[in-house]
Amino acid sequence: MRHVLRWSVLAAALALPAACVTINVYFPEAAAQKAAEQFVDKVIGAAAEQSQPAPEPSTQPPPGRSPAAMLLDLVVPSAHAQGADITIQSPQIQAIQARMRQRFASALAKYCASGAVGFTRDGLVAMRDAASVPLAERAALNAAIADENRDRQAVYREIALANGHAEWEAQIRDTFARQWIQQARPGWYYQDSSGAWKQK
Repeated sequence: MRHVLRWSVLAAALALPAACVTINVYFPEAAAQKAAEQFVDKVIGAAAEQSQPAPEPSTQPPPGRSPAAMLLDLVVPSAHAQGADITIQSPQIQAIQARMRQRFASALAKYCASGAVGFTRDGLVAMRDAASVPLAERAALNAAIADENRDRQAVYREIALANGHAEWEAQIRDTFARQWIQQARPGWYYQDSSGAWKQK
């Protein structure tokens, strides 16, 4: 009897770390993609013509779940976790979005159109061709790029915090990075997965 009890305690102790890791698996990708699409559209204007619909989240647990993960499902059902929503409606997020929209319209759009500025693979913007920017405009453009990147980094963090999952920041950044590129207009530049510049 004591032997069985000892094994039960050991199994429970081993299950706890696995259970903690399992919670992070349920990043709501489809909801994040939809939120990113709405946010980016408000910043840079009309959505790209070939916008891809977000896939429906699966409510079935993946095959081969560990006993610890199945035990966690009793406490946090996977259907509920995967069906989560992503909010982008906090005052902080909306303030950042308003600054980005104004900056894009007044300072960045024309440089994206000329190819001087492009979208990076990590959800930021970068100077792609400084030589195409008149010398008198370069300092202001560099400042606008720095301000834009500061706001982009802040908004990825704020969205993660607003949704109660600071650990989602990198996944939110990745989702937004894809959406910036997807909604870029024809002729704009972006980085592919290897970091090479491509033109839409």
